[in-house]
Formats: sequence, structure tokens, C-alpha cells
Amino acid sequence: MKKKNMRKIDKILEMPQEVCSNIPKFTITGFEEIIIENYKGILEYEDFFVRISTHIGIVNINGYSLNLETMTNDDIRVSGKIESIDIERLVE
Repeated sequence: MKKKNMRKIDKILEMPQEVCSNIPKFTITGFEEIIIENYKGILEYEDFFVRISTHIGIVNINGYSLNLETMTNDDIRVSGKIESIDIERLVE
């Protein structure tokens, strides 16, 4: 089935876009925690810097005392003192 038809079905069923695609969803709680759903993998991990690959680009998380708290096939949770988050968008 083509993407256009899938989008129509998703819209009719009122499905959130991140559920039916590879688009990541970011949930940020203050400066203490970020949860990334639909991630691809971890590129780098230090206690002051984490790089995570997603289908739209690379997420860079800067801070200190950063920990990878929870990892599943679908989501990852990073906690600690987050100072900044930036995304390197993939060029298509």
C-alpha cells in the first residue's frame, strides 16, 4: 500500500503520526529527562554527551551526569542534568 493511502487510513482512524511511521517523538521533562520514541541507535555515549540516531537525523544531548535509564526496541530514556538538545537533520 502506498504512503498516501496509509496516511488517509491513519487520518480516518485518528492514529498519531509517530505510531504509524518512523518519525521520532520527543518527550522532555524539565531539564532532567528526555524520552525518544522511534529511535534507530546510539552513536555515542558519555556522561556529558549522548548522540542518538533517528530516521530524521541525529539528536545531540549535552549536559552532565547523563544516564541511559531505559532502552527498548522502540524508545530510549536519557536522564541527568540536560543543558541543551539539538538535532542534525538528514538531508534527503
